[in-house]
Amino acid sequence: MAVLDPIKPTILAARLIPNVHPDFAEKLGLKPHQRSLALITCDIDDSLYVALDEATKKADVEVVYAHSFYAGSAHASGPLSGEIIGILAGPNPAEARAGLDAAVAYAEEKAWFYAADEKGEIAFFPHTISRSGSYLSKEAGVPEGTPLAYLIAPPIEATYAIDAALKAAEVTMRLWWAPPSETNFSGALLSGSQSACRAACSAFQDAVLDVARSPKKYT
Repeated sequence: MAVLDPIKPTILAARLIPNVHPDFAEKLGLKPHQRSLALITCDIDDSLYVALDEATKKADVEVVYAHSFYAGSAHASGPLSGEIIGILAGPNPAEARAGLDAAVAYAEEKAWFYAADEKGEIAFFPHTISRSGSYLSKEAGVPEGTPLAYLIAPPIEATYAIDAALKAAEVTMRLWWAPPSETNFSGALLSGSQSACRAACSAFQDAVLDVARSPKKYT
């Protein structure tokens, strides 16, 4: 593996529930019109988080549950568990399927991590979202359609690189995932113009690569 080679997510399992049971709907806090669910697991959590957000822009669906599993996919509860489960709710099976299709396509085609070292042991996620969907807008506390920089890396790489990203572009930190997260990574959501978010992602990448090249060089 070479530095900046993509580390692509794998969708492990997916299912549709055309008409969810009322008891389950109540526990999920579904709205009266939300009758259908799409379930999905993936071996990279942040790839699926942004893919679920993309689904809310392509179909009449809402992310009603999304959660990372503790310790990451290397310690998953089973071969189809991976690192995360996400649940989309829609008014009917067609919308739930459309949302699921959009999430799968985005995860597989665009939502990639990258290697920061030749062994591929340090992975990071410098992802620009041109306009946020309903899910990440709520998480970040911004209006729908806001550009975001979604930045993830291991703890010290992320902490150092988030500061570099904030200094490099006209962006605002909206959310900080302090280390350790469930998967022992760290990260942030930054908002700004599309060009500012791209610049922040670039600065984040440069800083992560700098730490990976010289971990103990601090002078």
